[in-house]
Amino acid sequence: MNSKITAIGVYAPSKRVTNEYFEKIIETNNEWIISRTGIKERRFAEPDEYTSDLCINAVKNLLAEHPEINLDGVDFILVGTTTADQIMPSMASQVQNAFNIPNTGCLDIMAACAGFVYGIVLAKGMIAAGTHKKILVFGAETLSKFTDFTDRTSCILFGDGAGVALIEASDQLKIFKPVTGSDGSHGKDLYLSQHASVVNGEQIIPNGKIHQNGKVVFKWAVQTMSQKVRELLAINNLEAGQLDWIVLHSANLRIIEAVASDLNYPMDKMLTSIECFGNTSSASIPLSWDLASKAGKIKPGNKLLLLGFGGGLTYAGIIVEA
Repeated sequence: MNSKITAIGVYAPSKRVTNEYFEKIIETNNEWIISRTGIKERRFAEPDEYTSDLCINAVKNLLAEHPEINLDGVDFILVGTTTADQIMPSMASQVQNAFNIPNTGCLDIMAACAGFVYGIVLAKGMIAAGTHKKILVFGAETLSKFTDFTDRTSCILFGDGAGVALIEASDQLKIFKPVTGSDGSHGKDLYLSQHASVVNGEQIIPNGKIHQNGKVVFKWAVQTMSQKVRELLAINNLEAGQLDWIVLHSANLRIIEAVASDLNYPMDKMLTSIECFGNTSSASIPLSWDLASKAGKIKPGNKLLLLGFGGGLTYAGIIVEA
């Protein structure tokens, strides 16, 4: 059984935070932030607005923008997030409750910025197995609640947002073979810890805030993502020229530019959300898709290569047809 992405919905909090905000709290400026990251602004959730709220609003937007779609028959919900409201209940269960969807399996995925693509991979497998037919897959984060605003190298990066894809059974091949993997040796270079003080035998800071070794992650991301794009193309017997768009996780515009250069792929065919939403972790790929769709870029039948990467360090990539 094949599967397809029927629709995408997104939501971002209304609170806009420009680079000028950071000029007031740390030693930085607008020009430096843009030159290093490409970020002009990001969205922050309100104090009483949480990841589950963002997920629920993303579904509401999906339904509002696609009146031909309903949630009847949804039989599984997958939420990629590292910033859940609490350890339990899951964000998926809160979505199930909000929309009163009966007989629905619920599961959160902790794969950091690769969480949304991991969700698509899992949904594809579940539909192929014949056990499920209609699945909601989310990438959603409230990173602002876990940002260390004293760390000038990382606090400028993060923003909040959510995206959801409806994935259904299809008689045509619309979601192709994926690649997944992780390099756990870099766990100490990007982590969020509230309890354990050791990762891979090395001391870390369990302060409930995001810690990132930016130089190490940047280098790993450029090298690994270029390689994984090539692997995805090879296992699906495709050439780069057959892709209409590449959608990398919007971690940093300079990473995306470096990968495009390494692949000799046009930068204007790399879809991003980093400029106006910042690094939204698992939400960045659906946000990029939605921005491009609303701009009239993505057409039915277009092939998109989606590739997420982040804490783990983990990655997941898949090619889909719109």
